[in-house]
Amino acid sequence: MKALIQRVDHASVSVDGSVIGQIGEGLLALVGAGRADTSADAEALARKVVGLRIFQDEDGRFNRSLVDVGGAMLVVSQFTLYADVRRGRRPSFTEAARPEQASRLVDEFVAAVKALGVEEVATGRFGAMMEVDLRNNGPFTLMVETADGRVI
Repeated sequence: MKALIQRVDHASVSVDGSVIGQIGEGLLALVGAGRADTSADAEALARKVVGLRIFQDEDGRFNRSLVDVGGAMLVVSQFTLYADVRRGRRPSFTEAARPEQASRLVDEFVAAVKALGVEEVATGRFGAMMEVDLRNNGPFTLMVETADGRVI
């Protein structure tokens, strides 16, 4: 699985002009699933993302996790993270998971994030055309990937 993580002051996701998920301070996680991904990947990705020490402590050092600061997470499914642009000009998405597999894995990622102590988790709508609005904090953006149930 892959997640593009952005530390945000606030973020929201809308479908057809209506906000369906929003958060204040925390993380926006654009999450994609690959064809070879399993439940172990969803759980490993959640553990890594929730545990990342990317929030500042009182000394200005990046020593605090999302749970430490009481932050929220907005999870938006994003199959385009698996785009292959090596050939031609049209991206190929053959490495992305099929919709039924991807939907299940994104749901498992969300459940794992909640189980790890993130109290506020908002989501987009799988398969919908979504508009994401955010104010990046930093900016601070990271790509996190798994393979075979472990972070790589």
